[in-house]
This record gives sequence, C-alpha cells and structure tokens, in this order.
Amino acid sequence: MKLWDKGFDTSEFVSRFTVGRDREMDLYLAQYDVLGCMAHAKMLNKVGILSNDDTNSLIEELKKIYSKAENGKFVIEPDVEDVHSQIEFELTAKLGDPGKRIHTARSRNDQVVTAIRLFTRARLEKIIQSVKSLFDSYISLSEKYKDILMPGYTHLQIAMPSSFGLWFGAYAESLADDLWTLLSAWKINNRNPLGSAAGYGSSFPIDRQLTSDLLGFDSPDYNSVYCQMTRGKVETVVASALAQLSQTLAKFAADCCLFMSQNFKFISLPKEYTTGSSIMPHKANPDVFELMRGYCNKISVLPFELNRITGNLTSGYFRDLQLLKESYLPIFDRMQICLDFMDFILPKIEPSKDILSNQMYQPIFTVEALNEMVVKGVPFRDAYKEVGHQVMEGKFTWDKPLNHTHIGSLGNLCNNQITQQFNEVYKQFDFNKVDKAVEKLIK
Repeated sequence: MKLWDKGFDTSEFVSRFTVGRDREMDLYLAQYDVLGCMAHAKMLNKVGILSNDDTNSLIEELKKIYSKAENGKFVIEPDVEDVHSQIEFELTAKLGDPGKRIHTARSRNDQVVTAIRLFTRARLEKIIQSVKSLFDSYISLSEKYKDILMPGYTHLQIAMPSSFGLWFGAYAESLADDLWTLLSAWKINNRNPLGSAAGYGSSFPIDRQLTSDLLGFDSPDYNSVYCQMTRGKVETVVASALAQLSQTLAKFAADCCLFMSQNFKFISLPKEYTTGSSIMPHKANPDVFELMRGYCNKISVLPFELNRITGNLTSGYFRDLQLLKESYLPIFDRMQICLDFMDFILPKIEPSKDILSNQMYQPIFTVEALNEMVVKGVPFRDAYKEVGHQVMEGKFTWDKPLNHTHIGSLGNLCNNQITQQFNEVYKQFDFNKVDKAVEKLIK
C-alpha cells in the first residue's frame, strides 16, 4: 500500500531498496507525526476545509494512535512504506472519507520534517535536563574536593599544582559552554516547516502560524523552499551541539582512564563498578569510562556523516535525505545513555588524598618558589634560572602552603559564577511552553 499508488505495480526489488530501513526508523517518529496530524487537522478545520464532525473524529482517532505510539504498540505493516502512510491508512480504515482528507494541503516532505523537528525537540529537552543534573553533580564534587590537591599536567609531564575541585569544576564550566551550543540548536530546531508541502507551498488558504502555535514552535520557517532546505541542515546543527557535549564527556572519561591506572592512582571506583580479565586475576579495569569515551567519540563524528550526505544536494527534495534518519534518530538514545551513566558514576569516584606528599611531585612547586623570589624583588628571569639550577642539582624542595587567589585558581574556583552562567542559559529554554502545547493537543 502506497500513498502515491496510481494503479500500477512497482518492482518488489525497487520497493525494498527505496524503503530500506525507513519502517524501523519511523517508529521513532510515530507519536510526533501524530502531533503534526492533530495540528494540521485543527488548522484545516479553522480555514473551512475540514468540517467540525470530520475534525473531531480525526482528533479522537489520532489520540488513540498517539497512545499506541507512546506505549510502543504502534506497528508499521510490512506492506506499508512509512509512518505517514500507516497513520493515514489506519485513519481511513476507521473513519472512511475523513481519513482520506487528512493529507489535504500537505506532503510527506513537510510531514517528515515536522515530525523530526518535534522528535528532536522532545529528545533535546531530556538531554538538556540531564546536562543540568550532571552540571550540578560536577559543581557539588568541585566544592566537596576543592582542598584535595593533585598534580596538573602539560604534555603529560607534571606541571603545576591542581586540585580535584579545579578538575571537577573545569568540566562543569565546559558543560556551561556546551549549553550555549545546545540552546542554539534548540532555537534553530524549534521552527515550524509544516505547510511547506513538497517545498513550494499550497494554493489552499492554510494558516501556518496556527499550526506553529498549536505545536509550540517559536515561529514558522517562513520560506517554503527553505523549509525543505533545512532537512539535513538542522540535523547537522543539532548533531554538532551533541558532538560538543560528547567531547566534554569523552575527555573526562579519558582523564578517568588515565587517573585510575596504577601509575597515577589519583582516583578509584568501588570494585563493583570495574570489570576483570579472563586470564589476569588482579585486573580491575575502567571499562565503563573506556566505553563512555568510545560512545562519545562515535557521536562526535555524526556531523561529518550528515554533512557528507547533504553537502552536494541542490535545493528541493531528494531521496538521499531519507538516509539521514538511520544515523540521526538513534544517536539521541546513545547520548542519553552516556549522560545518565555519567551522572550515575560521578558520585562513585573516590579521589586519593595526599598525592603530592610523594617526592616525585616536588618539581610542580617550582613556579611557587619562583614567584616568591619575584615578590622579594628578584627579576623573573633570574629567579627562573635559579630555581631551574636547583632542580637540575637535585636541591629543590618546597613545603609551604599554597596561596592562589585570582579568579579561577585553586583558591578561587568561582563555582558560584559558573553556576550563574549555566542557569542564565538554562532558563532560556522554553520547555514549559512546548510541553503545554503538546499536552493541550493530546488531552
């Protein structure tokens, strides 16, 4: 069964090839396509194309389909091309002519873009809320461990004193910047392409502002050609924001893999959160962080894949765009799992105390000694050479307390300021507006 059936059979091989994994991928979109259908039906009623009775019948049946999709019971039949066709066929089977009218002034082109926008928005909301939870955990750990010192590294060589507070706080601030990119992605995604049809609008007097309001979008994407041009562009913008977030998590996971090794012993996990070896009885491996790093690295390459699929397409719709779904839609599950797991494992990390009591770390205090000499009037370059000679001759020692006071240093983490920055961005996400719009449609 095909929406575009004209009374002749298509080659079975061509059908299989062109449909590909679309049925599988479209299950991600089912409930969101229903929302688009609801808004479209209400709009058609307002402009006089659908009667009140037809509209009410459609909305009631769409609510039932929405419930099935939400509960994982929606099925796309083997002989049906996609989610849009399945919904229309179900409506027609139940209601007759009203089901046949739901596609008026619409194309599968604007249907799928709208469903992907709504899917993306819902998944981004969950991800952003998880980022906030993870941010709060990092800030809490930064405060908790701000007085426990550790060595800082450049070139993987010991460099200067750091602290676990400084380390955890760095990732909190990284998430604050990641939130800016997520906000940009949210704003670009939260615009309505519905009504652009195949990309050139419609001669029906449709009300695109009404469907935008009903679906909780900030505005329409105005130009009907551009509505279709956003297919792939918006996904790439969102994927780029997720890639930035994944790189933050991957870097932290890489730190943890290094810091858990016996050569460092900076942090540990309770044994129940490590894994073993089939041959070496002593092993307690940081597999959780290794997999986190690998998963996040896979996410970070998604923008390049999407860009390569769309990069040489002209304006207008092409079937290549169908392939975006295979990579794009599942990535939200992977990102969500990574965030959930990181939030779970963070409080289990146990920093080691008195790391710097080991004499091998004495050289990290050379800058402290140098600065002390400068304060006493020794020119910086002379002090640098003097301390350098002490290190080479094995005579350098330091046992004085640290006194770091400037913004962002050991003694002044600025966690309150970082939290304020994060919260100022977070409150710009209009979750309440979009949640109310969706709830009003389905209730």
